[in-house]
Amino acid sequence: MSRLRTRPRPPLALALPALLAVAFLLLPLIGILSRTQWGELGTHLTSPGVVEALRLSLVVSLWALGLSLLLGVPLAWLLARVPFKGKALVRSLVLLPMVLPPTVGGVALLLGFGRRGLLGPWLEGTFGITLPFHTSGAVVAATFVAMPFLVISLEGALGGLKQSYEETAASLGAPPVRVFFTVTLPMVAPGLVAGAALTWARALGEFGATITFAGNLPGTTQTLPLQVYLLLQDKPEAATSVSLLLLAIAMGVLIALRGRWTGTPVAAKEAGAAAVTEEPSPSVPGPDGGPVPDGEAVRADGGDWALHAEVTGFNELTLDAGPGTTIAVVGENGAGKTTLLRALLGLTPRAHARLRLGDTDVTALPPHRRQVAWVPQDGALFPHLTALANTAYGLRARGAGRAEARREAQAWLDRLGVGHLARRKPAQLSGGQAQRVALARALAARPRLLLLDEPLAALDQTTRAHVRHTLRTHLAGFGGVCLIVTHDPVEAVSLADRVLVLSDGRTLQDAAPAEVTRRPRSPWVARMLGRNAWPGTASADGMALGPGGRLVVAEALPEGAAALAIIAPEAVAVHRERPGGSPRNVWPGTVREITAVGSRLRVLVGSPEVPDLVAEITPEAAAELGLADGAAVWTSVKATEVTLVRL
Repeated sequence: MSRLRTRPRPPLALALPALLAVAFLLLPLIGILSRTQWGELGTHLTSPGVVEALRLSLVVSLWALGLSLLLGVPLAWLLARVPFKGKALVRSLVLLPMVLPPTVGGVALLLGFGRRGLLGPWLEGTFGITLPFHTSGAVVAATFVAMPFLVISLEGALGGLKQSYEETAASLGAPPVRVFFTVTLPMVAPGLVAGAALTWARALGEFGATITFAGNLPGTTQTLPLQVYLLLQDKPEAATSVSLLLLAIAMGVLIALRGRWTGTPVAAKEAGAAAVTEEPSPSVPGPDGGPVPDGEAVRADGGDWALHAEVTGFNELTLDAGPGTTIAVVGENGAGKTTLLRALLGLTPRAHARLRLGDTDVTALPPHRRQVAWVPQDGALFPHLTALANTAYGLRARGAGRAEARREAQAWLDRLGVGHLARRKPAQLSGGQAQRVALARALAARPRLLLLDEPLAALDQTTRAHVRHTLRTHLAGFGGVCLIVTHDPVEAVSLADRVLVLSDGRTLQDAAPAEVTRRPRSPWVARMLGRNAWPGTASADGMALGPGGRLVVAEALPEGAAALAIIAPEAVAVHRERPGGSPRNVWPGTVREITAVGSRLRVLVGSPEVPDLVAEITPEAAAELGLADGAAVWTSVKATEVTLVRL
C-alpha cells in the first residue's frame, strides 16, 4: 500500500483527455468484438471467396515486403549515412505515401504506371508488362504505401548506430558492401525487423490504392480488405468476421513488436550489461613450450613499412617515420589529433593526406585498401561477434579462408593474453580485455600503419597499467609505424619513441619524449606533464611574465624573444614566512587547493604577482607547515631551477 501512495497522480486536466482518447480508440474495436457472430466465425473465414482473398493478400503483402526490402534498405542507408543536396526533399517523398489519401496514391500510380501513364506504355511495349488490373499492380500499390514504414524505421536505427563500427571495419580491409552486410545490418537488426513487420502489416491491409490502381478482380487483385468491402454490401456479418481476422493480425504484429523490436542498435544495449571484472591472463606457451616472445610475429605482412605523410586542410603538417616507430600524438582538445588519424585513414573531408607506406603510395586508395588499421577509443568491437570472430574479421575481409583466419585470430588472442576469452562477446569482456581484443584484431589484419585513438582512456588505473605493458611489449616487434593519440603523460613517455605535439592542426613540437618532457614548447603539454609553464618575454635580467610579473633565470635568451618558463613542481619551495638565503624568485600567495598524487601532495598556490604555481611536497612537510585551503604562504624558486624554452 505504501508503494501505491508514493506514485505521483497525473493532473486531472491531462488524465481526463487521455482517458477519452483511449476510449475513442478502443470503442470501435469493442464494436467489432461485440458484433462478431462467434458461432459462424469458422464458416465465414473458410468460405471460398475469403480463403482466396486471404491467399492473394499473403502473396501480395509478401511480394510488397520483398520489394520494400530490396529498395527501401539501400534508401534508408543513403538517408542515414550519405550527405547530399536535396536530402530533405527525398525524405519528404518517402513520407508522402504515409500522409497521402490512398485513393490519391492510386490515381498517381495510374498516371505513372498505367497504360496511358508516363512509364506504362514503355513497360507494355518493351517488356509486355501491364500493371493495372493485374496482381503485379496490387503488389506495386501495396509497396507504394507500405515501404515508407521500413525506410523510416531503419533510418532511425541507422542514425542511432555509431559510425565508428563501420569505419573500423573499413580500416580492417572490408569493402563497403561487406561492411554493410556483416556489420551494419546485424547491428540494426531490431530496426530492420520492426520496419519489415510494420511494412508487411500495412501491405496486408492496403485498400484504397489497390482498388484505384489494380481494381477489384476476384482471384487477381481482390485482397482481403477488398473482400471486406464487398461483404459489407451483402453479408455484413461475414464482413465483421473477416475484419476481426485482420484486426487480430494487426494486433499480433504490434504485440510482437512491443518491447522486443524497438529499433535500437545492438551496441546501445551494451550499456545495460553487468560490469565484467578483469581476470588474470593465463600464460600462453610458445611452440617450444616456453612463453611466446614479446613482439613475436607481429610484423605487418612480414615486412617493414616507413611512413611519409603530407597532410593539408585543417591539419597542415608533414610526418616522416621509420619502420617500427611509435609516435604519441598529444595536444589540447581541438588541436586536430583525431582529424589527423582520420585523414590518414581517408575518412574525413576536413583534411587530406598524401600518404606513402613503404614504397607504396596509398593516397588514391579507399580506406579498406590502405592497410591502415584503426582502434578507436572505445575499441568498437562488433557486439554481435565473439572475440574470436572480431579478431578474424580483418583476415576474412582480406580473403583468408575461415579456418585459416580463425586459427591466426586465436594465435593473436593468445599472444595478448585473452585467448581463453575467444568465445565471449564484447558485452562479456571487461574494459581491459576488450581493449586487448581490439588490439589483437587490428594487428591480425596485418596493417602497415596502426592508429590508436586514446586506447586506454576508458580504463581504470590498474587495468591501464596492465594494458600499457601489453601495448609496449607487442608494439616493440611491429614492423610498421604506430600513432597513439593520448592525454596521459605516462603513455606518451613510456610507449612512444617520439612525441608529436599539435596546436590548431600544426606541429608545435616533434621530438623524443625526454626532450619534450625537459623542454616542452606548449603550456598545455607542460601542464599535462605536471610542470608549471609560464609564457612571457625574455628581458635583460630574466623574463617578463605580464603586467608587473618578473622571473629571474640563470640562462639567457635574446631580449624580447617569446619564451616559456618551465618549473618542475618539486623545485618549488613552500614557506609560512618569507624565506631568506639564495632563492632569487620569492612570491607571497594563498593555498587554493591540495591534492594527493601518489605518495606526495600537490599544492596550488595563487599569487597576485605571478601566475598560479604548483608545488609538490611530502605529506609530512604539509603537516609541519600546517597547510590548508586559504592558508597564507610564500613560495620560492631558484633561478637555476627554471628552464626557458624559446617559442
